[in-house]
Amino acid sequence: MAGVTPETAAESAASAAGERPLAPAESAVHRAFRALFWGGARVFSILLVAAAWEIAARSGAVTPFMLPTLSAVLERIWTDLLSGELLHNTGVTVLRAMVGFLIAAVAGIVLGMAMSRRGAVHWFFDPIVSVGFPMPKIAFLPVVILWLGVYDISKISMIAFEAIFPVVTATVIGIRAVERELLWSARNMGASERELLWQIALPASLPQIITGLQVALPIALIVGIVCEMLMGGYGIGGAMMTSSRFADSRGVFAGIVEIAAVGYVLIKGMAIARRRLLLWHQEALAPSTV
Repeated sequence: MAGVTPETAAESAASAAGERPLAPAESAVHRAFRALFWGGARVFSILLVAAAWEIAARSGAVTPFMLPTLSAVLERIWTDLLSGELLHNTGVTVLRAMVGFLIAAVAGIVLGMAMSRRGAVHWFFDPIVSVGFPMPKIAFLPVVILWLGVYDISKISMIAFEAIFPVVTATVIGIRAVERELLWSARNMGASERELLWQIALPASLPQIITGLQVALPIALIVGIVCEMLMGGYGIGGAMMTSSRFADSRGVFAGIVEIAAVGYVLIKGMAIARRRLLLWHQEALAPSTV
């Protein structure tokens, strides 16, 4: 029929079905409004806690020394930012945490792969992992101080020691959960054990391994800050202990806010990396709450 285009045909079909076609501009506005709404809903609880903090601090129920106002704490953070102290302490803490985390990630994945594919390695390390995973490894801190002192090497060693266990466990579980049919099919096609591990087992277990890394990352940050508090020196934990010794409550609470912000950024970055690495996986099709 002359003068009929695909667009008019689609509109006619929608009208015949009793549906109103959605304009592209309406669709874009709707998506933007929905994203803005859910973005605001995610920070609502944080804003509520912040408001409750400010109201409680100004109510007079507690002294400013016990609970400084949030506005005063934010002012202290701004002052530290201008002086450069905030960036220096945050950078030192994040550097230690990330170095220890990367060591734990590489060593944990390699050890987990070896345990899942070699019976002798599993026989030797499985009791160590089983006993060491649930115990608080921070108990080894005095030993680490005796051996390595209170320098960066001791703090990074404690971070790696604490963070390696969830990575090893997740790697072993992930590789052992790979479908046997995939391994049998690859073997029938002539794949070697090395090819089975790197081209079949490791990619198939990647979601579980990344989950272990997501558990290990906040552990690395927590242990790093605890080591700074106990050993002293630069870093967010060390700055908090210095403020505590001089009865500077604003500095202590500023450190708490800084830790929360750094932790959120690291966890959010890990969640984004997970979505990028698992675009091929079925979980990428499911809605995310992170």
